[in-house]
Amino acid sequence: MHDDRALVEARLKRVLDERIRPAVYPESVPLEVAVWHAPGEPVPVAEGLAAAGQPIEVGARWGAPWGTSWFTVTGTVPERWAGRTVEAVLDLGFDENMPGFQCEGLVYRADGSPVKGLNPRNQWVRVGAPVAGGEEVRLHIEAASNPVILDYHPFLPTQLGDKETAGSEPQYRLARMDLAVFDETVWQLVIDLEVLGELMAELAQDSARRYDILRAVDAALDALDLQDIGGTAAAARNRLAGVLAAPAVPSAHRISAVGHAHIDSAWLWPLRETVRKVARTTSNMTALLDDEPDFVFAMSQAQQWAWVKEHRPEVWARVKKAVAEGRFVPAGGMWVESDTNMPGSEAMARQFVHGKRFFLDEFGIENDEAWLPDTFGFAAGLPQIIKAAGSKYLLTQKISWSQTNRFPHHTFLWEGIDGTRIFTHFPPVDTYNCSMKGSELAHAQKNFKDKGVARHSLAPTGWGDGGGGTTREMVAKAARVRDLEGSPTVVWETPSEFFAKAEAEYPDPAVWVGELYLELHRATLTSQAATKQGNRRSEHLLREAELWAATAAVRTGFPYPYQELDRIWKTVLLHQFHDILPGSSIAWVHREARATYARLAAELEGIISGAQRALAGEGGLELVFNAAPHERFGVAAGGAAVAAVGGGTAVTARAQGGFVLNNGLLRVEIDAGGLVVAAYDIEADRETIAPGQAANLLQLHADFPNMWDAWDVDEFYRHTVTDLTDADEVAAGADGVSVRVVRSFGASRVTQVLTLAPGERRLVIDTAADWHETEKFLKLAFPLDVHAERYASETQFGHVHRPTHTNTSWEAAKFEACNHRFVHLEEPGFGVALVNDSTYGHDVTRTVRADGGTTTTVRASLLRAPRFPDPETDQGVHRFRHALVPGAGIAEAVREGWRINLPERRLAGGREVAPLVGVDRDAVVITAVKLADDGSGDVVVRFHEAHGGRARATLTAGFDVTTVTATDLLERPLPGPHPSADGTRIPVTLRPFQLMTLRLARA
Repeated sequence: MHDDRALVEARLKRVLDERIRPAVYPESVPLEVAVWHAPGEPVPVAEGLAAAGQPIEVGARWGAPWGTSWFTVTGTVPERWAGRTVEAVLDLGFDENMPGFQCEGLVYRADGSPVKGLNPRNQWVRVGAPVAGGEEVRLHIEAASNPVILDYHPFLPTQLGDKETAGSEPQYRLARMDLAVFDETVWQLVIDLEVLGELMAELAQDSARRYDILRAVDAALDALDLQDIGGTAAAARNRLAGVLAAPAVPSAHRISAVGHAHIDSAWLWPLRETVRKVARTTSNMTALLDDEPDFVFAMSQAQQWAWVKEHRPEVWARVKKAVAEGRFVPAGGMWVESDTNMPGSEAMARQFVHGKRFFLDEFGIENDEAWLPDTFGFAAGLPQIIKAAGSKYLLTQKISWSQTNRFPHHTFLWEGIDGTRIFTHFPPVDTYNCSMKGSELAHAQKNFKDKGVARHSLAPTGWGDGGGGTTREMVAKAARVRDLEGSPTVVWETPSEFFAKAEAEYPDPAVWVGELYLELHRATLTSQAATKQGNRRSEHLLREAELWAATAAVRTGFPYPYQELDRIWKTVLLHQFHDILPGSSIAWVHREARATYARLAAELEGIISGAQRALAGEGGLELVFNAAPHERFGVAAGGAAVAAVGGGTAVTARAQGGFVLNNGLLRVEIDAGGLVVAAYDIEADRETIAPGQAANLLQLHADFPNMWDAWDVDEFYRHTVTDLTDADEVAAGADGVSVRVVRSFGASRVTQVLTLAPGERRLVIDTAADWHETEKFLKLAFPLDVHAERYASETQFGHVHRPTHTNTSWEAAKFEACNHRFVHLEEPGFGVALVNDSTYGHDVTRTVRADGGTTTTVRASLLRAPRFPDPETDQGVHRFRHALVPGAGIAEAVREGWRINLPERRLAGGREVAPLVGVDRDAVVITAVKLADDGSGDVVVRFHEAHGGRARATLTAGFDVTTVTATDLLERPLPGPHPSADGTRIPVTLRPFQLMTLRLARA
């Protein structure tokens, strides 16, 4: 037989595109359209419905960037259409390739009830099925003219990312506003041919099944009269029935489809627009659930649910009804789909606390899974947090984006730093926007790494990023591949149903130990420095506010600010979303984030000040309040007392130029260029800086990645570097303990103050950068005379070790990594820490010198200047604080990391303050002291082992304790046994990095 495969496949494509798809709507009449452009920000629904519009014609331009236009469409169903299905086809000027990335709309009835959302892949509204003829149609569309930021030529700088710079040029042209007959038979034929055509393309060319489909498709096209598609569509479908009925082979891969709409809480749109995106998507999904009895939809991010409840009560009512029916499913149990690299220990815990509590309070539903399909890598402390929140599964697909190494599993156990293991699934479909295309399903089946031991995978199905969700076309395709030869089988299931099946069939999966590092988007650890500083400062201010407010409440009756802290925590958690904290959103998002963090800081400072004033009372004592988890200047952790500071610092001229700082513990030499050429640990009799090298070295790199400007730094950035060694000024500080260094380069200026305070084993470096570079990367380098094959970086509730070598491609790919408060490296007998108050990105490299010694260089990443999506990223003044700690073991790294982030507060008062809860071992770090969220007055204390070893410790409460209860993160009792109290003393035993939460009932 002659091979006519290419001929038939080309025939199918043309007939589908030019004849069958257009025949889905064989008849149409235009609607009358009026429009009212809302001034400024979006208006309430009632105001938009009541506004008087002006006529507008199809083809007219509309929509200034970020504007809102209320369209009213009216018309009459022709009498001749009686008995047929009629839809309104409403095309606002869509590009079908950009669902979620351009204009969108939400359709309302005249009474204000929502109908469904409009987007490029969902342009229809059902009028009647069937209609009687003569019906009057009146619909209102709240249309958002969101500009296209990520266009066909991606990553071009644009001013459209902020309403303050976007201008007023109309963005769209009204394309179609019609009433149309919907021919269901033709539409079903389209789905038949798409499913078979896509399946056929994925089968082997010598496959008999492929030729069975080819012959059936050819016969179906023969049955069509191209001048009467509607009249012959049923006959064509009949010729496809046989190949569509052939069942899947018993060994076929099994896919659990979960209706999904990944909605970035902010990204190429501001937070306020996400509120509306969620309303549009949930309206669409509740409507689809009404039409499709097998369909199941899952939505994560409790914040987005809360937005619907607060801002769109008419949509919320439909959502609650669908949840009660068990088919609109809360997923993930987190406040947002956050970044997991940078959020601190307590913040990561609170993501689960607030997320899970929302779903429990609203629906009585508890999530077993963490749902993070798009997060840029996963910190090794996360498994313990997931378990401590009462969950046991994780889903993500983002690691499939790694550029260098292919992850070896799709279903596996992920082991964290403390030994906790979480059952984890990476959907092999490699997208969270699956559309049920044959190529996607075939990829999932071929790509699945766990063949032979497992057969199930999950496919998040629906348009996402900017929302939209699942479409009726996706549901129809899924129905055809439920049991179809040559295809994986597909069934709609909830995430919990999938995980139960996957865990049951694969009881002993492979284990991956340590972080899930994404070999991409590494620059998100640095971009938008002010956003990252706002996050770090907010986390520590919240710690202080809870600590001092709880202490004051117990000691003085100070009113504990439950509601204020709850609201502030939720705002901070929202801004940890994986495109806000990582710095990959438009300018508008980060402008608002800076203002939000400033407002929260002022509010938290007020809470802290009020609580400390209540504790200190009136008097003339100069009290030092120490919120850090370790004693400082003789002041207990969590207490306040008169500080004892001894010793002094000498600042002398250096013979070769520059200055020497000496406080009897460290001797630091700063050369005439303001570089640290020696940091001598006097007690250890050991130099810290590598011979012939200089620390506090600012290094400037060209930084123009191949794509994803704000997200990526590519390895080749290291090929060129400029050492900033010229100084405008190097002068001794007036305080007698510091040296001031000023440098200018390009259009920027950096001022540094290097301080060696009396009695301290750390050199503090305060850096103020007035930054005006473009596509540059600024690093701060410390070449150290330390032979270390690995180093430690702080992560949630502990630290993770990474190699300093690049033996394999896995190590080489980690050329930029994340730390929280410290990076620490050591050889036996001597270590060094670099601690920081707000930076996350860093790199560590090693070289062997001519003298045989090893130089290990730690570089903190300070600033970038990408031009997309924010063309002004990081422009302006930034302030950073770092400290070099020679002679530091891991204990000192932990201590100094906390200290630099929680500077002491001084307040005149009449009495010292004993800690509300203390602990007798430095290895046990208290991360939170607060009152219980239920308002009972119980004290909740959370702590962990921080050094990586076992610890026995005794907690001491500053009040009489009646009962001690070990709880999960949501402050619910865990199965016993529980620690017991001996009066105010509570002995505990912890494994390495073990996290524990205790609830202490007061007498």
